[in-house]
Amino acid sequence: MGILEVKGVGKRFGGLQALSDVNLSVAENTVHAIIGPNGAGKSTLLNCFVGKLIPDTGSVMFNGESVLGRKPHEINQMGISRVFQTPEIFTDLTVMENVMISCFAHRDGAFRLHPFETVAHETDIIEQAEKMLLDVNMADKRNMHAASLSRGDKRRLEMAMCLAQEPRLLLLDEPTAGMARADTNNTIDLLKEIKEKRDITMAIIEHDMHVVFSLAERITVLAQGTPLVEDTPENIKGHPKVKEAYLGESV
Repeated sequence: MGILEVKGVGKRFGGLQALSDVNLSVAENTVHAIIGPNGAGKSTLLNCFVGKLIPDTGSVMFNGESVLGRKPHEINQMGISRVFQTPEIFTDLTVMENVMISCFAHRDGAFRLHPFETVAHETDIIEQAEKMLLDVNMADKRNMHAASLSRGDKRRLEMAMCLAQEPRLLLLDEPTAGMARADTNNTIDLLKEIKEKRDITMAIIEHDMHVVFSLAERITVLAQGTPLVEDTPENIKGHPKVKEAYLGESV
């Protein structure tokens, strides 16, 4: 049994069947990619994992417990963190303050915009935040305002904030969207480093096949809300239907 088990999940929006009988198993300590064209249901499925949507049918189990009906912050406390398409950071705060807020939220169970009256002198919070910044190679930018960071560094900061939650499952929704190739490659390297250093599982939604094949150990292909095939990257590359529909003849 995987750390994330999805069985018979369906979701309809009016006349649109966004997901239909989706079954998915994400093995612990692996990198599992979910790919497919626009409208395939990838983001809808991801939103079912984190409590933003409740499926009409089926179950979503994390580490043997159902996530259905739980609020997003409760799911986060279970051990699931999410990286969004657009980095979710506090742009009016410094890099260090952003990570301190995340460390504080993990300890106390909720985000607060101005926790510094109680946190600023707490050595454990400061030390943890500094460690997270070292892990993503941003310690030298700790005093910069987040708004001034490059797209790639904003993503690194968001990663540090997610890692401060000590997740067992990290969900990444197009983590390289809008990045230049250099920043994309740096993000790939960062994710590889995180995977090597931590006991963590990753599930990635991504359109960039360079990213998918650089990171994924298993790939699920969605088509019209239903899994078309799940296999290793090598077999996905050679699968005739996948190659024709999603990857192009040159892959």
